[in-house]
This record gives sequence, structure tokens and C-alpha cells, in this order.
Amino acid sequence: MTTHQTSSLLLGLAAIVLLARLLGALARRLNQPAVIGEVLAGIALGPTLFHGALSDALFPPGIRPLLGALAAVGVAAFMFLVGLQWDPAMIRGSGSLAATVSFSSILLPFGLGILLALHLTDDYGTGDRTAFMLFMGIAMSITAFPVLARILTDRGMARSPLGVVALACASIDDFLAWSLLAGAVAVSGSAGPDQWRILLAVPYVLGMFFVVRPLLRRSVARRPALTLTPTVFAAVLVGLLLSAAATEWVGLHYIFGAFLFGVILPRTGGERLRVDVQERLGELSDTLLLPVFFLIAGLQVDLSGLDAGALGTLGLILLVAVGGKFTGAFVAARLKRLPLRQSAALATLMNTRGLTELIVLNVGLQLGFLGRDLYSLMVVMAIVTTAMAGPLLSWIVGRPGDTSHLSGRPEEAAVPERTANWPKRRSAGSSTTSVNR
Repeated sequence: MTTHQTSSLLLGLAAIVLLARLLGALARRLNQPAVIGEVLAGIALGPTLFHGALSDALFPPGIRPLLGALAAVGVAAFMFLVGLQWDPAMIRGSGSLAATVSFSSILLPFGLGILLALHLTDDYGTGDRTAFMLFMGIAMSITAFPVLARILTDRGMARSPLGVVALACASIDDFLAWSLLAGAVAVSGSAGPDQWRILLAVPYVLGMFFVVRPLLRRSVARRPALTLTPTVFAAVLVGLLLSAAATEWVGLHYIFGAFLFGVILPRTGGERLRVDVQERLGELSDTLLLPVFFLIAGLQVDLSGLDAGALGTLGLILLVAVGGKFTGAFVAARLKRLPLRQSAALATLMNTRGLTELIVLNVGLQLGFLGRDLYSLMVVMAIVTTAMAGPLLSWIVGRPGDTSHLSGRPEEAAVPERTANWPKRRSAGSSTTSVNR
């Protein structure tokens, strides 16, 4: 790197961190998740404003590959933390209600997304029509478990019957959505001439669950007082990076390897260690790496040329995304005899998309499933659906702290014992870790 590139990189990073913190804090003051402000910061630094003059000045082409590398590390860390938070106990404790709502809230928007892709193929389609249709279905089906968990925590609903069911539904949704995306990536031929490597994904996953996971459990069981020393933290980072590299090499995507490594880490015997990992890695990711990802995402968003046709497409995308997700979850909840108000609240929560949707959209952009014009509209959809969740929830069930409408316990929504001992998150006034996005 030249002196000019180094100074440009450091100056650009400072601008990213500062603007992300300012707009993130503003979003929280408006009772919105910080991710809303941080995404808007990335868009503001992109080509949407001033025809890209600001982004060209702060982020010349020579440093953008370096920023892209930092963004990739940030996304890998985020996906690892999401996997670390994923807990099958939530699913077991909520019975068939969560499974029914999750499958319905995935299948309906997935089907509608495919129909929407057929409608948009002529104007926005890519070379691989099948991959485009599958990806649009997946993008419409996403629920962001981290954002949903943060909304419930801020409202004091995380351990309410409705909150437990919502978290279980989002957990199943996350697993199904990532599985569908992995399948779409696998069949798209994105690995090029080395597509045969995709066959190695199955033995790799089996090895992680049935070889690596038991070894980690025995290691933790032998050291019940295990703490996050520099050596242990380095071992966690090495495992995270190696797993991400492995799935990237076989032709999936590094996000799946990072997520998988978080999933297989022991849930019992290492609770304090998990909390410490979340705190230490989350702060670095939240403060520096994810804002860089928002910038990279924002540099691909160009809303300066929106016309009536694009606005009409955006309206249709929002209708399918919101209507499909809400209807699927609401109807399934009502069929399971959940009260009307709780069903509407659950369906509203399932519409939160957050950073999870942005990661999926960037995978689609990188692999050629989406063009930049449609990508820009889908990013707007992700912002709108995330921003609307809090106000709609207040309208349905009241302001934060008012749980009078949620006193009725859904028949199958008993709180799992494990959820009562989830790691305590920081107060709303402190820095939010990346898993709350």
C-alpha cells in the first residue's frame, strides 16, 4: 500500500465509524433499531447522494477491495454470533405452534416471491432464471432473529409467552432460510469449474456436528471453569475463520461456515465463555467491521434515478414481502387458536428483516442473482420492514412495558427453562452488540 492509500483508508474508516455511530444513536432516539441508522449511513456515503462525489472522495477505488475484505470479516463474525445465539431449546419448548407459524411464514412469502420474480424477469432478471426465482423467494422469506430479539428485550417481552414463541419462530425461520439459501447457492453453479466441491459440503457438515462438536463438548466438560483467555479467544477465532474458509472453498459461501461454527459450540458448561465471546467479538464487529459492511452495501445502492416505474416495483415488493410474511404467520397462528391480538403481534414481529436481509441481498448481488437496480429496491424493503415493526407492535399491544394484552398464555408456548437463563444483554443505553441487528 502507498502512503496515499493508507491515509485514505484510515480517513475513510474514521468517517464510517463516526457517521454510523451518529445515525445509529439517532435511530435509537427515534425508538428504532440502530441498524436502521447505520444502513442509512452506508447509503448516504454511496452514490445515491451527490452522484457519488462523496464516496469517490472518501473511498477511492484503490482502497475499496480493502474495505470489502474488512466487511467480509465483519459479516463472518456476525454470522458466527447469530449461530452462537441459536438454541434448539427455544424450538422444543414452544411445541408445534412455532413450527407451524414458521413453515407458513416461510412458504407463503417464498411462493409469492417466486411469482414476483416471474413478473420482474423481463426488467430485472439475471442470466440464471431459476436462481433468480429461488433467490427472490428466499429474500421475501427472511426474518431477522437478532433484530426481533432486540425489539422484544427493549419492550420487556422476551420472556413473555408471546416473546418466547416469536423467538422460537424466528429461530426456525433463520435455520430454514439459511438452508434454502445454501441450496440455491449450491444449484446455481457459482463455484464455476470446481462445482464438484459442493459435494464435500455434506461430509463437512456431518463432521462438524458428529466429530468436532463432541470433541468441543468433552473439552469444555473437562474444564468447567474455562474463561476467555487470549489463547481461548484465539482458538475461537481460528475455528470461526477456518470454518468460513472451508464452506467458501467448497462453493457455498463463507457465511454458512461461520454460522455453523457458532451453532456447534457447546451450549452447556460454557455459558460464561459464550457471553464473553459475544461481548468481546461483538464490540469490535459492532463498532468497526459491520459499519464497513454497511458502507460496502450502500455503495451498491443508487436511488438517485428512481422513477415512477421503479416506485411501482418497490410498492409491489413491499406488498409481497409484508403481505406474504404477515398473512402466513397470522393465519397459522389463528389456526393454532392463538388470540387475535397475539396473532397480529406475532405476524408483525416475523416481518423484521434487519441486517440478516442485507447479508442475503449481498450474497445475491455477489453471485449475480440480483442486478444493482433491483438490489437497491430490495435494500429499501429491508429498511422499511425493519422500521415498521416497532410502531406497529406498539399499535397492536401498546407501548413498551404494557403487557396487559399478552397475559393469556398460548397453549403450547410454555417458557423453556433454558430461555430463563439466556445471557443478559446490555442496557439499551449502552453499545449494542452485533447480534442485536
